[in-house]
Amino acid sequence: MKKLTTILTLFGFIFSAHTFAQEDEKSEGPEGYIFTNTIELDVSPVENQYRSSTCWSFSALSFFESELMRMGKGEYDLSEMFIVHHNYADKAKKYVRMHGSLELAGGGAFHDVTDIFKEYGIVPDQIYSGKNIGEENHIHSEMDYVIKAYVDAVVENKNRKLSPAWFEGLEGILNAYLGEIPKEFEYEGKTYTPISFAASLGLNMDDYVELGSFMHHPFYEAFILEVPDNWRWGTIYNLPIDEMGAVIDYALNKGYTVAWGTDMSEKGFSWKNGLAIVPDYNVVDLSGTEKEKWEKLTKAEKEASLYKFDEPGEEKEITQEMRQKVFDNYSMTDDHGMHITGMAEDQKGNKYYIVKNSWGEGGKYNGYLYASEAFVLLNTIDIMVHKDAIPDKIRRKLNL
Repeated sequence: MKKLTTILTLFGFIFSAHTFAQEDEKSEGPEGYIFTNTIELDVSPVENQYRSSTCWSFSALSFFESELMRMGKGEYDLSEMFIVHHNYADKAKKYVRMHGSLELAGGGAFHDVTDIFKEYGIVPDQIYSGKNIGEENHIHSEMDYVIKAYVDAVVENKNRKLSPAWFEGLEGILNAYLGEIPKEFEYEGKTYTPISFAASLGLNMDDYVELGSFMHHPFYEAFILEVPDNWRWGTIYNLPIDEMGAVIDYALNKGYTVAWGTDMSEKGFSWKNGLAIVPDYNVVDLSGTEKEKWEKLTKAEKEASLYKFDEPGEEKEITQEMRQKVFDNYSMTDDHGMHITGMAEDQKGNKYYIVKNSWGEGGKYNGYLYASEAFVLLNTIDIMVHKDAIPDKIRRKLNL
């Protein structure tokens, strides 16, 4: 399995399947971002969720694929759509029981993956790709709308009771779009069920926990995270912001990757530039000094200047209060799951996390991006890690 390597520049770099390298000759002009990777952990190839709201499944399974490598189990490609199929079925049941007062869409959470793994098992992607409608990539919009309309009709029916056929009908929809889940299959010369294949991997889902940092619940206790995609009402452990950051750093330094739930709708998140940053700027001061010139700039030019996508700049110091404010005013939302696979520094010594995305091998860094420490501290909804990836002092506080 190849790892991310050495140094990148914003203007000159070449790629192999999973390798970044600096070109010998640099372009003239601004130096741009020059990254030196300081920690590079084993990862599976970048995949593409394409037109599906399934980042939570892709990122969590990428995390577990790295866990299998860390454990010496080798490289696996696990089926995201196996998880999605079961998750939709479970979600629809709860949606009906809640009389439609629940989120019913393609989104999910990391504990959806661990819960499904424990109850239903898992299969390799080559056994169940979920591409059952003749498309090369995952396209789920029609399926999402059809499922929502169908289950809403079940909830709103005038019969005063549910028919015994409604769930069979839902499974028919899922089977039509994603394919029927195999009860038994052959893989590398052996016969498995999804449950027996999961057991063969040696992953214990009880070894993994989710952590966050919020002021509206007591620290060092578990609580139900109030976000729409947490339809299972799963719990996460609450830590102060500095300890949440310490867990991420400790995990990476000990060889553990981190599943990362975050908000990619922030203007400091730029897939085009391969960056996620929180610049320390003041819009009023910038627009007031040369207001006329500033107003003539295009939106793209303004954002490039404000958000320092052209070269490293100072970033905000993130506080617990800032995190809570952006969560409470809906600025920080649970809209994307990714996979933190390493650490890096820019030429000024600022710390970044190497993040594997699930949007294919595009972007500046071939499917990856660099998220600053400030961005991660401010915009993390939750993380998932192995219990052993938590420092002992913090783990004791959590009674884990």
